[in-house]
Amino acid sequence: MQPLLLMDSRHMSLVIDRLCHQLIENHDRFGQSAIIGLQPRGIYLAQRLVSHLGALLPDTAIRHGILDITFFRDDFRRTSKPLLARDTQINFSVEGLNIILVDDVLYTGRSIRAGMEALLEFGRPNSVELMVFIDRRFSRQLPIEPNYTGQSVDSYNNQKVRVLWKEQDGADKVVLLTGEGAA
Repeated sequence: MQPLLLMDSRHMSLVIDRLCHQLIENHDRFGQSAIIGLQPRGIYLAQRLVSHLGALLPDTAIRHGILDITFFRDDFRRTSKPLLARDTQINFSVEGLNIILVDDVLYTGRSIRAGMEALLEFGRPNSVELMVFIDRRFSRQLPIEPNYTGQSVDSYNNQKVRVLWKEQDGADKVVLLTGEGAA
């Protein structure tokens, strides 16, 4: 079955702009805040946010980093192939900061739980907010809800929502995959 286009690059840009304005409304000049993208695909949204916020707030330095959750996942021992850890780059103390944890798709909530656990290895933040580009809101296995959502998508469990980023995939778009393409 052909992928269903949910969002094109123009729509993605508009959503990122809206999310940045929401962050500015809640975090002002980011003096006590930091943005952390979850590996592997939340880092692209985090990078876009930091870049766009830099254009909107040119005299503001925004702390940002990337976080690998590989060995904090509850399913990491259930795979037959060896797992490869990805980079973690957090060059600041999270102690007492307001952290915005960023991922591309919120599905079951398990990646976010792993991300919060991994984050606590770096210290105790004042607060943790969650931003996701796509919220598959009717498929939670854990009681996790985002503070900031790009778009909510209602889908079946046999479907997959894929956010494609120009930096990784050659194009910016969000597609819904069904059947064999969803694997």
